[in-house]
Order: sequence, then C-alpha cells, then structure tokens
Amino acid sequence: SLNDTLARLELETGYRLEVATVRKLEVEGDPFALGDKMVEHWYPTRAQGDTKGVLLLVTATKDGALTGGPAFVKAVGDELIDSVVGDNLPLLAGDEKFNEAVASSVKRVEAKLTNAADPGPPARKDGARKRTYKTKAETDKSRGVTGTIVLSLLAISVVVPMLQYYGYTSDD
Repeated sequence: SLNDTLARLELETGYRLEVATVRKLEVEGDPFALGDKMVEHWYPTRAQGDTKGVLLLVTATKDGALTGGPAFVKAVGDELIDSVVGDNLPLLAGDEKFNEAVASSVKRVEAKLTNAADPGPPARKDGARKRTYKTKAETDKSRGVTGTIVLSLLAISVVVPMLQYYGYTSDD
C-alpha cells in the first residue's frame, strides 16, 4: 500500500518521495547528510532531483530525516519537515513501530503536497508512569503474614522428612 500511495502521489503532484530504512548510519553521522547524498546519487542533475525527496528512517538511533531537492523541500515546508523529524519518527520509532512511523510520515507529506488537511503528528502518551512495585508502607503491612507463611513452610519442610524417616525405621 505504501508503494501505491507513493506512485499515486507522484502522478497527482509530480513530486516523488522515496522511503529508505537503514539500521545505523555508517557512511554519514547525520541522517540529513545521508538523505542528501542519496538524492544526489539517485538523481545526479539538479533538474532530475529538484522534485524528488527521501524519507530516511534510522532504526538503531530511532530518528531520521526528510530531505530532497529544492522544489520538494519548498513544497513540503520546513514546518512539516521539522514536525515529521521531531514528532513522527522519534515517537513511533521509540516504540519500535517503524512501519507506522513511515506510514504516518508519508500520509502527512501526501496531505501537504495535495493541499489536504494535515493529519498531524501522533498523540504522545501521558508522561505519568505507574509504579510496578509496592511502597514501604504496603510492604510493611503484609510483612507479618508473609513471615508467618515462610516460617510455616520452613517448619513443614523440616518436620515432614523427619516423620517419614521415623515411619520407615520404626517397623524394624
């Protein structure tokens, strides 16, 4: 479906968007520099690369870049590029939802290039974390019961084998 969306986008608007996913950056340290190199390599002349763009996702660092030729960057706009790179990619890639990160970013670029309403970045979860451990008061409240259970099991583990041994040896 992503290929269909990208092909339809190129037919409708004349802008071509390529999606590239890499595990880590080895050639360049900056995703934008690597994206620019990709555009320059794939489309060597300015006329060829003017309306072409690259959405790059780096899975190891959970970030990426949206870059392209001058006409592409101007049509998409710096605000959307910053939002995709700052909101879509890190948020969804941070949860390791790489496919969703790419799909939502492509939808936003498509909406911008077709003059449709921007669906916006994904909603951030509330920052409140719930604790998964008991507090000191909760631990102290159940400490007496826990101690009784442990001592009872310990006594049973000592007494039962003694009784079994006595039962085996008493017949002799």
